[in-house]
Amino acid sequence: MATSGSQSTPDFTITHESEPSETLLAGFSSFGLAGLTAADYIVDHLELEERGHLSVEGLPTVTPFEDGRPRHHTRLFSRDDLDVTVLVGELFVPVGVGRTFADAVLDWTESNGMREIAILSGVPIPHGPEEHRTFYIATDDYRESRLTDESVPAMGRGFLDGTNAALIERGLDSSLGVCTFVTPVHAQVPDIQASIRLVETVEDVYGIGIDAGPLEAFAAEVEQYYAELAERMQERDDELPEDRMYM
Repeated sequence: MATSGSQSTPDFTITHESEPSETLLAGFSSFGLAGLTAADYIVDHLELEERGHLSVEGLPTVTPFEDGRPRHHTRLFSRDDLDVTVLVGELFVPVGVGRTFADAVLDWTESNGMREIAILSGVPIPHGPEEHRTFYIATDDYRESRLTDESVPAMGRGFLDGTNAALIERGLDSSLGVCTFVTPVHAQVPDIQASIRLVETVEDVYGIGIDAGPLEAFAAEVEQYYAELAERMQERDDELPEDRMYM
């Protein structure tokens, strides 16, 4: 499904080979690459298969490659015996384009009958050791469905920008349950400990058989790749939002 675009508005198109799951887990190129690293690891650890991708016109893009083989920058993974689809998004989406990007994702989830979206994200806020944990910002229906045991605390107060804000906002006005799981990140990329916290939270909430133990080794294997991706993000630092989240 493609968004309607104009010459100045990027046009996002999602292609998927089979019916997706009712739950979408998403990790994007953002602070500390914690969410992206966590989503990438989940795909690798659960041996999910690429079933779809997102393409875009009208926005500076990247084409990742490995061993000489190119791949799409934003990919969708799933497995027949697992009711979870994972979105791995290596494309940097500027804040001003966040709503257009989110609308493309949400139009696709709605047309395919998906029930919920969980976004994995890092947030670069000052924090102490006791705040090395995952917090949530979630719509009421997601919270009542997935967070009743209070194992994940709520984020105190603040604001969301860009893609995450647009996804949560749509969830407020629809039956789609939406949650952003956030954890404090440090300057290093990737912030492995932050990624581990996000992976452990996904396992606590969904119980799909993820072991976060090997994540440090996994991240070490792709450290140079993530460093280069972070450099590309830094080049566009003027497009990154000020962080306005607070505990």
